[in-house]
Amino acid sequence: MAVIRDVMPAFELLQPASVDEAHNLLRSYGADAWILAGGLDSFDWLKDRIRTPKVVVDLSGIDELRGIRSTAGGLEIGAMTTLTEVANCPVVKEKYALLSQAAELVASPQIRNQGTIGGNVSQDARCWYYRAGWPCYRAGGNICYADTPDGRNREHAILCADRCVAVNPSDTAPALIALDAKFVVRTVKGERVVDAEDYFIGPDIDITRLHILQPGDLLTAIHIPATWARAQFYFEKIRDRNVWDFPLMNVASAMTLSGDRIERIRIVVNAAAARPLRLASVERAVTGKPRNDVTGEMAGKLAVAGAIPLQFNAYKVPLMRNLVKRAISGVEVTA
Repeated sequence: MAVIRDVMPAFELLQPASVDEAHNLLRSYGADAWILAGGLDSFDWLKDRIRTPKVVVDLSGIDELRGIRSTAGGLEIGAMTTLTEVANCPVVKEKYALLSQAAELVASPQIRNQGTIGGNVSQDARCWYYRAGWPCYRAGGNICYADTPDGRNREHAILCADRCVAVNPSDTAPALIALDAKFVVRTVKGERVVDAEDYFIGPDIDITRLHILQPGDLLTAIHIPATWARAQFYFEKIRDRNVWDFPLMNVASAMTLSGDRIERIRIVVNAAAARPLRLASVERAVTGKPRNDVTGEMAGKLAVAGAIPLQFNAYKVPLMRNLVKRAISGVEVTA
């Protein structure tokens, strides 16, 4: 076996001490800058020499990007807050247990100790063709190697694919969308607050990115409104191994009941498409109906309408159908 002896490409390491300083650096260097949060995904890109930035902007020294704070309208989580802190925070566990469980199921304890919530929602696609430097659509080429008769596509999309069939791999993203979170982004034009649902984009909008961040932009915080505090939650993640692995699929839901009937609900699946999918048609269909197996069965069938499996991932259709069914009628995850 050949031994790779290339070292990580040379770059200048910049370590700002404030959000303003970091944002000024990102604006100055634009596409030549790489943001370093927890670093776990970044080091893979750099060591494999797929990304060769001129500067790396390390955010680890910016205290204002860390921490979880109660606000008059809910909760604010700094983008550099670790996944372990999110999972273990008493307030998150008490009021927003959906996010706590999602964060706790990311990767392994060691990775959660280092990885950040901002990094988890902003990571790139995990398709191995793309990650290995193949000139696919997402990398600027004119082919999707996964979507071919011989392509390895077991983990790829069954919905909303447009040339690229890679999926969004985040576990916290569907939970944050279900909680109606807001993402705070510093842009070259000033601060912008976007719904979590609108932070993520598919290849129909921009095939080179999974989120809205442009060169020079910086995700600074995530706001969770009190709207869904202490609701009835459900989160489930299916993966090949019970630790470390990315999801084959996950589902997150938040609901309130009136008696035995669903009064309000938000339900989201991820790893089914290039972006987390809020199932608005399912939400409308189950509102006002009893929370039971019949409603869950109906919701599951509706959720997979229009799914188009690839050669090796047809299992995702019944998987998604049953995950949605359990999110509607299954065991509650509450504080």
